Amino acid sequence: MRSVLQRMARAGHPPLHTRSPQDARAAYQAGADVLEVPKAALARVEDLHLPARDGHALPARLYAASRDAALPLLLYLHGGGFTIGSIATHDILCRELARLSGCAVLSLDYRLAPEHRFPTASNDAWDALQWMARNATTLGADPARLAVGGDSAGGTLAAVNAILARDAGLPLALQLLIYPGCAAHQDTPSHATFSRGLVLEEPAISWFFGNYVRSREEREDWRFAPLLAPDVDGVAPAWIGLAECDPLVDEGVDYADKLRMAGVPVDLEIYRGVTHEFIKMGRALPEARQAHADAAQALRQAFGME
Repeated sequence: MRSVLQRMARAGHPPLHTRSPQDARAAYQAGADVLEVPKAALARVEDLHLPARDGHALPARLYAASRDAALPLLLYLHGGGFTIGSIATHDILCRELARLSGCAVLSLDYRLAPEHRFPTASNDAWDALQWMARNATTLGADPARLAVGGDSAGGTLAAVNAILARDAGLPLALQLLIYPGCAAHQDTPSHATFSRGLVLEEPAISWFFGNYVRSREEREDWRFAPLLAPDVDGVAPAWIGLAECDPLVDEGVDYADKLRMAGVPVDLEIYRGVTHEFIKMGRALPEARQAHADAAQALRQAFGME
């Protein structure tokens, strides 16, 4: 991990938060695959569009390692602070999840801030999950075996989706949360300890969230900060994978505790010595490859594929 950080520093690229959102997206895309594992060839990779509540057509990509019928299906929501990230930046990760788990994975391009502010991303994610549940059979998947997951901001959206699914009576087998943002304010000890020099820095967090939420009231809406959800009783079981050296690690642990106190089964893994974004560094970090395998195993177990 230290070697990765040194190489990033030597590259000397301007930090994302000093760029325009459009430039930041292009820069994130350009570097997205540099440390990834090789791109897996899969039996199915299909691009499609699905409707948001306002009629907007949301791009999505379906991955499956086989053409078997009635595969379990995971809705995957990419990270990027609600401002950057796309199907393309998380293509290899979604391929790995599909390859290792045997599940189908539907990756969503929800709309990004600041062009589309809170709660658009959350609404898009929920619209996609409902559409996926209605159309699973058409996609060749099993409507009785559905899950939601994501990393970073996508982990936030996945946690929110799990609560909305409970409220709507939509059963999910698992919520797969990779270093999710969970808190309204960045005031935990880990935000101070890991605020500089470890991939996700405090100025970037403030920039991302400043693009997405406009007021204290929006920050304290549980659809931005699931730790503030009134209750999480009866939500889907969770697999939570956190990075030890990450500003978000404390709120991830806090959310695991909130779920456990509500009686929700939680499998919590903290990967030692790695930073935010580590899940996309499998070429350099064995912890990333281990997290891929652990997440896939959690999906297999939740879907009864063992």
